[in-house]
Amino acid sequence: MLFAMNSDLFSRGPVYQPLAAKMRPRSLQDYIGQEQLLDAGKPLREAIDKGQLHSMVLWGPPGVGKTTLARIFAEQADARFETLSAVLSGVKDIRAAVAVAEQERAGAGRKTILFVDEVHRFNKAQQDAFLPYVEDGTVIFVGATTENPSFELNNALLSRCRVYVLRGLGDLQIQNVMKQALQDKDRGLGEQNIDISDEALAMLAASADGDARKSLNLLEIATDLALDVDGVKVVDMGILHEVLAGDVRRFDKGGDIFYEQISALHKAVRGSSVDGALYWFARMLDGGCDPLYIARRVVRMASEDIGNADPRGLQISLAAWETQERLGNPEGQLAIAQALAYLAAAPKSNAVYNAFNRVMADVKSQPTYDVPMHLRNSPTRLMKDMDYGAEYRYAHDEPGAYAAGENYLPEEIASSRYYFPVERGLEQKIAEKLEHFRRLDEQVMKPRYKDK
Repeated sequence: MLFAMNSDLFSRGPVYQPLAAKMRPRSLQDYIGQEQLLDAGKPLREAIDKGQLHSMVLWGPPGVGKTTLARIFAEQADARFETLSAVLSGVKDIRAAVAVAEQERAGAGRKTILFVDEVHRFNKAQQDAFLPYVEDGTVIFVGATTENPSFELNNALLSRCRVYVLRGLGDLQIQNVMKQALQDKDRGLGEQNIDISDEALAMLAASADGDARKSLNLLEIATDLALDVDGVKVVDMGILHEVLAGDVRRFDKGGDIFYEQISALHKAVRGSSVDGALYWFARMLDGGCDPLYIARRVVRMASEDIGNADPRGLQISLAAWETQERLGNPEGQLAIAQALAYLAAAPKSNAVYNAFNRVMADVKSQPTYDVPMHLRNSPTRLMKDMDYGAEYRYAHDEPGAYAAGENYLPEEIASSRYYFPVERGLEQKIAEKLEHFRRLDEQVMKPRYKDK
């Protein structure tokens, strides 16, 4: 009886489909964007037009047409389209899909495109499960991912696929996607007599942030809330602001976009672009990034890229971090912005960063050298009798508080040199001082340095 009730419930009308699903392009003529792949003469366009199937990975942000492109590919090649979601599927589902593909090939002689959405979420064992079937042509593998395939896909699987990079759509392309939906009377909103201005479409497009699916979702919500004025559904600015209230731009903490933006922020500081640093800082905040994460990275920038050229950068960065912890937003964010602006404008040096890396590399690769006897501590009589600390020269008792010719490295690497100050900021003074010390060493006939 319960089954009969449910059957009756489902038979009452068509199942609801979001506007984005209904407006999914069915051919390349309806497809908007990705001209770098689909213009005449491009390899992917040629493959689709000729129905020449090959395994591929479609890499790009959400809502740019990865699934749609795979479906069009299958349609053009008269191939069966089988889809798996890496979020919901496991090895058992992979084997079941392959079994259906084998039956299709044996029976109708028809090839199968196995489309795997969010393929980066499959682990190594799950990705390995595809290999024999991709290798023998049982399936044409098409994976979709928002993450860098170089990091997220096994080399064995990646070597069997071509990688195509899809880009986020521009605002004008997003507006064209929405205009298609507004004009289409069969699948879209063309029968609803909607009044929406170009300015409103531009605002929706900007909020969609390159995501066509998101733009259609926002458009559908706006038209659902539209005021009925004499049979016309009017989307005014009041409704638009209601739809866009609290909207968050694409960020995806932990994903490619996250690391691309923090990389851009760091490189803007290193490149002395105050405007660039503040822009990427604002973008990350707008996307929902925790300001404390950025504050920690700013401290790293102060050490790595400014260093001793301006040691105040580290103090200012630590102060900004503390301000964020103590005061929160927005006061803390302003302090971080102040630190970023200071670091970007400051003289740059990675000399300490490079020196530290050189030392660490030597320590890891060289033997464990003994501490020279004159540098050892001698708190006991036995240690003194064993010459611990013998012939050590106390720098404060030397002229200029410098013991010319003294060595502070293991004897085996006494001539090594790691730190090379740059001729910028305070490090210029440091370089002059170290050069003075080296001249004093040479005068006592104990040269100790050579370039590493």
